Amino acid sequence: MTAISAKAYAALQPAAALVPYTIERRSPGAHDVLIKILFCGICHTDLSQTGGEYPGSIFPMVPGHEIVGRVAEIGSDVTKYSVGDLVGIGCFVDSCRICRECLAGEEQFCDGMIVTYNGLERDGETPTYGGYSSHVTVDEQYVLRIPVGLEPASAAPLLCAGITTYSPLKHWKVSPGSKVGVVGLGGLGHMAVKFAAAMGAEVTVFSTSSGKEADAFRLGAAAFVLSKDPETFVRLAGRFDLILNTVSVTIPYDSYIGLLARDGALVLLGVAMEPVQLMGFQLITRRRKVAGSPIGGIRETQEMLDFCAEKGLASDIEIVPVQQLDSAYKRVLNGDVRYRFVIDMASLDQA
Repeated sequence: MTAISAKAYAALQPAAALVPYTIERRSPGAHDVLIKILFCGICHTDLSQTGGEYPGSIFPMVPGHEIVGRVAEIGSDVTKYSVGDLVGIGCFVDSCRICRECLAGEEQFCDGMIVTYNGLERDGETPTYGGYSSHVTVDEQYVLRIPVGLEPASAAPLLCAGITTYSPLKHWKVSPGSKVGVVGLGGLGHMAVKFAAAMGAEVTVFSTSSGKEADAFRLGAAAFVLSKDPETFVRLAGRFDLILNTVSVTIPYDSYIGLLARDGALVLLGVAMEPVQLMGFQLITRRRKVAGSPIGGIRETQEMLDFCAEKGLASDIEIVPVQQLDSAYKRVLNGDVRYRFVIDMASLDQA
């Protein structure tokens, strides 16, 4: 099969600055879609993976799993898409397709899931490369349709930050009257607030920064509290049906568990890498739980995109050229973005 040359930016080794790089994409097979990438979001995971924080990482590495583009070419048997369609690619590009998880539309739990970058294709040898590139070739079953009404750049982070927060809200059946807490107001947190509010929930934002209060209310929160204030955990004890933790630092688990109502859940979307301790008694007394949630499957991700179009939701973004990746990464590390960077991939063609 003839390969297609694509421009990209890659980390050539762990913790190295990203530099221009040329990769090869496969020419579309019978069921493949070749996509001209327009925009790609910057996820904090991109920083961790290019930084070599995960064992077994593959370099050179082209990151990016929040991809929006237009179909440039289709394979002979493609039925879902046509040339010119606006489409998206999220955190995975394939799966085994035959396990219980895949058959249930929960491909994100498939042991054979193939991640969009820093993984291997089905042949077990070819590295996968992400969206910091000009083109990508993906089987049509793993491509999402971007609905009319969603602005392409703002839609890009929905393919990770969006579905990561939408999925647990749906799984724990958030609906009008639900009381939802959101810990952290960043790339994930700001989408959690938007989604929960759009579902009719009463949303409270927990933040360490008083400077986020105005944004919390603008995004749809009903209340804003400082998590550094011990009185917060006394005043709100037993209040919440669901709390989403969106931060990747250690939080006081016992304090947040105490905020849950009967059958309430503290769901981890972000998590620190070191072990944590918690007291089990608070879980027993009100049948509370601590759980985790990853991204969603293809079906749920499409549902999320359609929900965003219906409700007029999208990520708050700042668009940057690919040449400014280094400064964008530094700003992400410093929390200096509200609330997601998106790369304009047309900048690949700039000198």
